Amino acid sequence: MSRGLFITGTDTGIGKTVVTAGILRWLRRLGVDAVPLKPVQTGAGWRGGELISPDLEFCLSVAGIRPALGEARLMSPYTYEPACSPHLAGRLTDNYAEIPMIVRCAEMLLSQHQAIVVEGAGGVLVPLNEKETMLDLMVALGYPVVLVARSGLGTINHTLLSLVVLRATGLNVLGVVFNHTGLPETENRFIEVDNPETIASFGGVRVLGKLRYFDSLNPEKLDAWQCLETDIPGRWTILEELNR
Repeated sequence: MSRGLFITGTDTGIGKTVVTAGILRWLRRLGVDAVPLKPVQTGAGWRGGELISPDLEFCLSVAGIRPALGEARLMSPYTYEPACSPHLAGRLTDNYAEIPMIVRCAEMLLSQHQAIVVEGAGGVLVPLNEKETMLDLMVALGYPVVLVARSGLGTINHTLLSLVVLRATGLNVLGVVFNHTGLPETENRFIEVDNPETIASFGGVRVLGKLRYFDSLNPEKLDAWQCLETDIPGRWTILEELNR
């Protein structure tokens, strides 16, 4: 049993947090004691004199999780105020993200919970520090991977390249979730219909789901999250892998 899942993306701003929160909420509704881990957060905000990860806060709210004392820090070990690449944020603050520390946080969370859902930062090869990338972290954790991609024009190249890089390290790619990050453009509808089929064919990968566009995903709007679950029919593959 891997007990972990890593959510990565072809780029930044493509909805990794939404997918992470949705999968986490679904697992907990099934009775799985799963918790989130956001190893590196840039663009964090201050609250009570402490930097807070907005991505982690969103996932916790959606899944209805209240971390035990001290667990929030394990769930978000590296938070930075500058909204930039993790390596640059580390350089600016003289506090680089270190893979061994993140792995220890994951192990400590797993000592108290059944599973963790990890959300990366940016894309697959975004620099984590001056020598390592997000891919190195994924390899160190060894969890199966879900790749989040855009639905529109340009996603074929980005997604196929990401798949090649992930598989070159031997990581188990469970599949791709396509996300509409903006209102669908009627004139490009034929492209958005074809992209998943083409990527599945050329990439030899399973399409786990195609998320519709949501203008609001308030944690309290349960109907929206139920629709999100419906849009990821391949989510059962995730549960099967966690139970393997």
